[in-house]
Amino acid sequence: MESFYLVGFAIVAVVAFVIVIILINFFGLWLRARIANAPVSIGKMVGMRLRKVPVGMIVDNRITAVKAGIDIPSDPLEAHYLAGGDVTQVILALIAADKAGIALDFNRACAIDLATKGTGKTVLEAVRTSINPKVIDAPNPAMGRTTIDGVAKDGIGAKVKARVTVRSHLDRFVGGATEETIIARVGEGIVSAIGSADSYKDVLENPDRISKAVLAKGLDSNTAFEILSIDIADVDVGDNIGAKLQSEQADADKRVAQAKAEVRRAAAVAVEQEMRARTQEMRAKVVEAEALVPQAMAEAFRAGHLGIMDYYRMRNVQADTSMRESIAGTDKPPQQNA
Repeated sequence: MESFYLVGFAIVAVVAFVIVIILINFFGLWLRARIANAPVSIGKMVGMRLRKVPVGMIVDNRITAVKAGIDIPSDPLEAHYLAGGDVTQVILALIAADKAGIALDFNRACAIDLATKGTGKTVLEAVRTSINPKVIDAPNPAMGRTTIDGVAKDGIGAKVKARVTVRSHLDRFVGGATEETIIARVGEGIVSAIGSADSYKDVLENPDRISKAVLAKGLDSNTAFEILSIDIADVDVGDNIGAKLQSEQADADKRVAQAKAEVRRAAAVAVEQEMRARTQEMRAKVVEAEALVPQAMAEAFRAGHLGIMDYYRMRNVQADTSMRESIAGTDKPPQQNA
């Protein structure tokens, strides 16, 4: 019987020891939360410790929220921490939005916090940008370009620097396009506005027409920002692109014409060589025909068709012809004598 009492006493002592340890670890946090009217039960604190959740951080952020007039239970804070979120940033963002009169609930803030994880941005920065608009340079110098270049209808280019004032659109922040999209769309709009101008002088005289034309296109649709204004910071005259293109086109046409002329010259040379070959061929035939004349004359003598007087008259004609040709300067070779 005594052993039974001893066992019971030991169990009670262990339970009492555990309770004392728990009170020592969590009583201060529990009392602080209770005094701040943001109570968190000791049982929930024990559960957080078992789930390896920093109890002090959860309790402190709940106290901060309650004191700012935002009553958020400890369970959603713990769930957001376990999801990999930054509880402190979420609470600070909710307080900033509430003080600025911006509608932002806890779930939306958690979604923005998780969406910005690993991007170098925070949900608090998104809320601050919504309160205090942010200025973005277009183009971004970090991307390697300092101006946005466009060409007016007269062929002369214009170089523009713009500054875009934006603020965060919290309802579209999750899944919305980032600053890079804003810069790209603004650049596209500026190039289009310059290209629609009749002359580069119109761009220099009225740079605000670029701003108005770009703003009218609704470039902030489906982005995480709302464009408040687009200001043209600087406009410079660029190169005469039209003249340069015409010069390059003239050079290209010249090269094409030279190539075609070379083709025609090569064809003419080929025809000339062919005609020379045919001339040599005809001369060979003439020589061959002339070689048959003495044979024909001999045959005519033997047959009695050609007399001696006829032969001398023919020689006289040949002599006269040779004399005329020598006087005229003809290089034709003399006729073969019979």
